[in-house]
Amino acid sequence: MGTLIVGLILIVVIGIAIASMIYDKKRGKSLQCGGDCSKCRGCH
Repeated sequence: MGTLIVGLILIVVIGIAIASMIYDKKRGKSLQCGGDCSKCRGCH
């Protein structure tokens, strides 16, 4: 029973993380580019 609860919590946390990344991507943010070119080290 404990394994099931931990598994469900893990699935929920992963789902929230993925939803957050999708939301940020739609708003123009991403893990690769924060939109602040002054902090970019030659990535473009």
